[in-house]
Amino acid sequence: MSLLFLSVSSADALELKPFKDDLFAYPATLSTGDNGAYTVLDYREMRDINQRDEVPEKRVHAQYTDPGVRKVQQDLMLKTDAGDVRHIAVGKTEGAAIIVLYLHGQGGSRKQGVDDFTFGGNFNRLKNLMAENGGLYLSPDFPDFGDRGAAQVAALIDHYAEKSPGAKIFVACGSMGGILCWKLAAQNDTGRRIDGLLLLGSLWDESFLSSPAFRRHVPVFFGQGSKDPVFPVEKQEAFFRSIIARSKAYPYPTRFVRFETGTHGTPIRMVDWRGTLNWMLSKAP
Repeated sequence: MSLLFLSVSSADALELKPFKDDLFAYPATLSTGDNGAYTVLDYREMRDINQRDEVPEKRVHAQYTDPGVRKVQQDLMLKTDAGDVRHIAVGKTEGAAIIVLYLHGQGGSRKQGVDDFTFGGNFNRLKNLMAENGGLYLSPDFPDFGDRGAAQVAALIDHYAEKSPGAKIFVACGSMGGILCWKLAAQNDTGRRIDGLLLLGSLWDESFLSSPAFRRHVPVFFGQGSKDPVFPVEKQEAFFRSIIARSKAYPYPTRFVRFETGTHGTPIRMVDWRGTLNWMLSKAP
């Protein structure tokens, strides 16, 4: 009976349909490790920025984007007990099948996560993936990377989770935004509500290993450039392996993609949103 249940629930799991997958496919794999959980990719600035962008780092070539998704994009304000949360929502604000948040780093804003043309068009792809799969994408402002910022993001998650009670919720954090990822994972309520974390050119936090999210085996994805001058790749790799080591009784659902020669912003440009989110949907608690 239990085997039948597992089979049915697995078959019913959401799988995101393709969107420009050929253009956003990962470059060649240089090596793998940790039973396939760790991958080194052949990133090249000349190919992956200069040839992909019409204006390097400012405007991607047109074939990488579909700006028609702006028809389902709204700039909103949510009043919460933690303060007003300005955010941009793309897709279904009620009854969504999946919810993805992007939390920007130092000096960023809600607008970074919905820019159609920077980061190689990768945010435009994420927006289209959510819009075409009955999902919701959220890119909020927040006042800081401390407790106040975490409280506002948690309130935003609570609000939309209640409007889409069946949705799996994934939080992607760029750079310093990772502080908020770890804070959310540690909270009793939010740590039990989120279903996956994506750390993109970000940092580590040992407290995750005792968090509610860790105890639920929430999938964690790490994307890191090998030449990141802000957060050294070796330290993030060591943290990734500490997650695996701490959970030997259960193969923890975590993946690490190292973009060889990539720098701080490379993972945001290069992460395969569809492949990563589909993996997380298959592993979510």
